[in-house]
Amino acid sequence: MATVLSVSGSPSATSRTARLLRHLDTRLREQGHDVIPLDVRTLPPEALLGADFGHPAIRHATSLFARADGVVIGTPVYKAAYSGLLKTLLDLLPQYALTGKTVLPLATGGTTAHVLAIDYALRPVLNSMGADHIVQGWFTLDRQITVTADGGLTLDPEAAVAVTQVVDRFSAVLGGSPAPTPALDTPTPALDTLTAGLAHAPAGIDR
Repeated sequence: MATVLSVSGSPSATSRTARLLRHLDTRLREQGHDVIPLDVRTLPPEALLGADFGHPAIRHATSLFARADGVVIGTPVYKAAYSGLLKTLLDLLPQYALTGKTVLPLATGGTTAHVLAIDYALRPVLNSMGADHIVQGWFTLDRQITVTADGGLTLDPEAAVAVTQVVDRFSAVLGGSPAPTPALDTPTPALDTLTAGLAHAPAGIDR
């Protein structure tokens, strides 16, 4: 199947964003894809902030983008935009690093005020980098993500359905095999219904 690069742009070692991506990596592997995780925070700060294109770690990250058929980009939302950490990496990639690739943008945040950050902040950048196909992304509220005692992650039912749908659509574009849909105890609405409802959800606190 396809090679997928799963990129977390969170600066936090205990990030919900990173945990969400690693949770979704498992589903993509179940559908036959080779998934490579990349946490931008593990790259050398001096290379990122100093724009050191020749640093071995930056060269390696660039090569991971080059070999990927699909890229998942996950970021927390700060000030209605994607993270500064993610920007430092994107700025060091070749201008058209996403040419010919399918991209899934994902974001997390504490308030529904930032629900459009993917479309208005992140998607234009991905387009400018030549992405061949940017599939529908998803914004997940912090309160919809629960970190378990063992460091794992659970999603509330509505978020689980929505995220599963966008990941499965991304996988299908890449030619993935269908994976079983997680069983839920209660009926769940379709993705379009969830999108409409999210805009009216109570606001939380930014993280």
